Amino acid sequence: MLENLFSLKGKRIVFTGAAGVLGSTMCHYLASKGATLILLGRTLSKIEALEKEIKEAGGNAICYGLDVTDEEGLNQLQEKLADKFGEIDILINAAGGNMPGAVIRPEQTFLDLDSTALKKVLDLNYMGTVLPTKALLPLMLKNGKGNIINISSMAASRPMTRVMGYASAKAAIDNFTKFLSVELAAKHGPDFRVNALAPGFFLTEQNRTLLTESEGKLTQRGQQIITHTPMQRFGNPEDLLGTLHWLCADASAFVTGTVIAVDGGFSAYSGV
Repeated sequence: MLENLFSLKGKRIVFTGAAGVLGSTMCHYLASKGATLILLGRTLSKIEALEKEIKEAGGNAICYGLDVTDEEGLNQLQEKLADKFGEIDILINAAGGNMPGAVIRPEQTFLDLDSTALKKVLDLNYMGTVLPTKALLPLMLKNGKGNIINISSMAASRPMTRVMGYASAKAAIDNFTKFLSVELAAKHGPDFRVNALAPGFFLTEQNRTLLTESEGKLTQRGQQIITHTPMQRFGNPEDLLGTLHWLCADASAFVTGTVIAVDGGFSAYSGV
């Protein structure tokens, strides 16, 4: 067993939000280690492109265009995967994000919050994790074991200005992770585990203008983050891969109910 402690070869991994900057990097890596990637994303053209890239690099992947808040569509997907794969080994819930209407800008107050946009952010980040888990768990129950990895955020444990909705949803992800780890282990056995990966601050297309100026200089918010990050830099997508690999592999077989920060020390720093 020890020689296969970190092996991912042959593992069937369903990955939601696969086409994002962080998600696509993770998918390429997992496929390079011999896993079969089942890519889910709302924009079919993007995940088709990702599937093609993985295959051209010698990996195994198949994609399905799907909105993770579409419960009926998820149930239909379960039937398709049951026919094609029978069972799955790992579910990685990476679908999520924010939108301008759910952000409280410096010149605004809480009273300016767009409740419609807030509901969409909560649905995407929270229900967009709960519903895929509910729909695809039966494919793990058939296998007698399963591994679920949710994507949280530093905003969950340290609420930040502006992004109230996103932070609230990610706090719910932390709670759901711990709840489900107990629920599955107690009712289905010790071979079911649930953990979350909580990235710190990573420069992506979604937040680049929030953290950096056009010439690359840090914005005030970007400088505040770096000041409170002991490693004094933003994360690179590749910084997540080692922890992700460990959570996917049998090396973490006795780990469940945890939220693991990959944040350059941000969560450890008190500011003094």
